[in-house]
Amino acid sequence: MATIILGGGLIGVTTAYYLAKSGRDVTVIERNSGVGEETSFQNGALLAPGHSQAWATPGATWTLIKSLFQKDPALKFRLSSNPQFWRWGMKFLGFCTAEHYRTNSLRVFRCMNAGMMELRELAQSTGIDYDANDNGILYLFRSDESLKARQDDWTILQDQGLRLEKADVSKCVEIEPTLEPVAHQIGGGFYSPDEGAGDAYVFTCALAKHCEDLGVTFKYETHIERLHKERGSISGVETNKGTFSADDYVLALGPYSPILGRQVGLDLPIWPVKGFTASIPVNGHNQAPRVGIIEEDNLVAFAHLGNRLRIGGKADFAGYDNAYTKDDFYGVLKVAKDLFPLAGNYERARYWACLRPASAAGPPILGPSPVDNLYLNCGHGAAGWTMGCATSRAVADIICERQPEIDMEGLTLNG
Repeated sequence: MATIILGGGLIGVTTAYYLAKSGRDVTVIERNSGVGEETSFQNGALLAPGHSQAWATPGATWTLIKSLFQKDPALKFRLSSNPQFWRWGMKFLGFCTAEHYRTNSLRVFRCMNAGMMELRELAQSTGIDYDANDNGILYLFRSDESLKARQDDWTILQDQGLRLEKADVSKCVEIEPTLEPVAHQIGGGFYSPDEGAGDAYVFTCALAKHCEDLGVTFKYETHIERLHKERGSISGVETNKGTFSADDYVLALGPYSPILGRQVGLDLPIWPVKGFTASIPVNGHNQAPRVGIIEEDNLVAFAHLGNRLRIGGKADFAGYDNAYTKDDFYGVLKVAKDLFPLAGNYERARYWACLRPASAAGPPILGPSPVDNLYLNCGHGAAGWTMGCATSRAVADIICERQPEIDMEGLTLNG
């Protein structure tokens, strides 16, 4: 049996791995010259089930409206004339209730927790090195007031088994000593010792090589132009390098999944959200944080990866625009320099922006589609790195007619 994976990012490559391990003949079609060169290239790097809170919160509507009039908000909302945006937006607003928020946050947590554990098991079994940092994550607040206002978001995850320790200022400094000089700028936080970080791009490239050893074929610089559908099934994928056919297909094109899906009648509630990261070299500097950190007041993330510090932040509802300038990183770098002024060489920062496929509800969209032989592995938002191994294994299990280990409730296109 043969499967074609549409997309060679982290999600597509992990799906290929689990299918190849099951004995499938797998081909991955990717438009770039290698794997992981878009959303997976320079992501936020944290493996953070503690950040499973769905974006559709009861207060999200007001937050997004305010962002229209703010200069450099952490969450930037932009209106669009694209009909896909309005379909997504109406569904998103429908999920902005307390009940939906709790339900969808727990579904996201289920995927992220399983994904982090699956990633570590895969890395151990294959020997893949991805600059892993398993020192935990500190969710940091700048004031006691902001900590108290948000603490219920972590309580619901703690009730689901997330190992979490509430930390006052002195405990935060004990966990991350480089915070000592700026202790007066923080109000406390939560520490999750089981979480960590790693380089998604390094992982994806290494796993692709492992996939090749398993017989997976990668078709690079191959642009998908059309899906051919006959009698309710996909009959082939037309590309700039010819038409490819298989028994079944997996849609793993991240934010571009809805565009291709519409060709065959799928209405996927996914909209791209642009995220921004900077990587700074830390060679010769000893004040970069060793644990993962998310500064919650401004939503800026820090991950120490080998000889560099990855700093990520902002969510820009900019549609299919992945352009960026140095000015876009002003707010992110201000937080970084406030907390860790001696972390590394900020003048040599390497900048990146990518589109992240946000589903309207929050959880990814997995498994069967209304098209008989087309399967879905998309809509992971900003958490594809944490979720990917678990969701890809689940989709591979479904294709191979096995029961997935992860509970699929609420994770399919029809719920």
